[in-house]
Amino acid sequence: MMTKKLMKLFSPDSVVVIGASNSFDKLGCHVMKSLVGHYAGKIYPINPKGGKVWNLDSYHSIGEVPGEIDLAIIVVPAALVPETLHQCGEKGVKGAVLITAGFREIEDSQGAVLQEKIRKICDQYELPVIGPNTSGFANIAFGIDASFTSEFCQLEKGGVAIISQSGGLCHLCGFLAIHQRMGVSSLMSLGNRLNVGFPEAVQFFIEEDEATKVIALYIEGLDEPRKLLDMARLLRGKNPIVAYKSGKSVKSDSASKFHTGSLAGNHEIWRGAFRQAGILEVTSAEELIDTAKVLDSCALARGNHIAVLSGQAGPGIIAADALEAYGLSLSPFSSATKEKINEYLPPIVIRTNPVDMGPVWYNPKAMFDILNAVVEDEGIDGAIFINLYASANLSLASAMAEHIQNIDAFKKPVISVITSPPGVWDEGIKGLDRKKGIAILPTPERAAKAMSNLWKANLLSAREN
Repeated sequence: MMTKKLMKLFSPDSVVVIGASNSFDKLGCHVMKSLVGHYAGKIYPINPKGGKVWNLDSYHSIGEVPGEIDLAIIVVPAALVPETLHQCGEKGVKGAVLITAGFREIEDSQGAVLQEKIRKICDQYELPVIGPNTSGFANIAFGIDASFTSEFCQLEKGGVAIISQSGGLCHLCGFLAIHQRMGVSSLMSLGNRLNVGFPEAVQFFIEEDEATKVIALYIEGLDEPRKLLDMARLLRGKNPIVAYKSGKSVKSDSASKFHTGSLAGNHEIWRGAFRQAGILEVTSAEELIDTAKVLDSCALARGNHIAVLSGQAGPGIIAADALEAYGLSLSPFSSATKEKINEYLPPIVIRTNPVDMGPVWYNPKAMFDILNAVVEDEGIDGAIFINLYASANLSLASAMAEHIQNIDAFKKPVISVITSPPGVWDEGIKGLDRKKGIAILPTPERAAKAMSNLWKANLLSAREN
């Protein structure tokens, strides 16, 4: 029953916005902004004053809305939420997003009392709820932004489902994903987790959502962490799960209690539990997005023998240092790979690993052939490919994209650092990113860290198998 209703919640044919408004200072206005012009289903604004809301006819109550309703987005004061949920239940609504705050996360004990009251109401109607105290969700694969942030519509479609306990981190990750051109299937904040928490969301996106290939979690604290860990263990080997857990310090542990209503707990225990459950832990929001992106785009690294190819020597040296720091190694090439490299590079440059490709930075075909030869080397488990813009390589990104389109996807991970001033390589980079088993990250250090996580993810998967 829960899974079926979650399907309609995340992929609704009709939506009511209870608390819809035309006033810019009201969240109900911004929820409407996220829906109107973006969502293809039916939208019903609910406003007790009636009239037009965002040029749509509004209704005084949900009971007046004709036909069935799949999703209710609720942005009314906390005191009105119990009666609103009763009305949703009587109408047969399949699921709700409860943006309203003022429940278990506040210091006043009555907030917890009110949350328990609405939980019982939702149990009565078997009504799954995202929230309360949530920013909502955006199902990019389906085409709905059920949040108060219309900019989530700029996210590119892809395979990463971002599930955050915090609305703020949900936004941070969403904006990072936009900047990094990471493909997203869904983005959501769980808030206080009335009856839909991490276990239910993880199960749904792995078992029921075909668009999702990778799960990215931001966790502060859980009342019953074993439920998530048991679910991850049960689903281990299907879709990789990567998690960023905050609340390591005493102060942040206390703060999490008053943010989404749960203590963070001892981090060393969490770290071991993640490992046992097959969850890959990361230590920053950037690393969460970088790792999710490469997991969605690239093959896993089957070992720790990595090649670095760089059009400029300095960034290549930085990447080599970072790889070693993260437990990876630069391995020698086979004779056949050396011969291919020698066809293009003169003896005066470094042709061992890392490879200085400076002499051919104006020759995309040579760079592509060297990259392809290195990836096919049996002794290499992945490659970091670095190129920064300079006047002589103006066509590099677009030419590389054309060459890569003519091959099958790389069977080994290729992480590229390919950077230019705004507007120079933008179109070429779009042709490279998330295509043919290659991912683009901003710096050599981040590329090296992400490569190490591809290896760790492979080890976690192999441990299960």
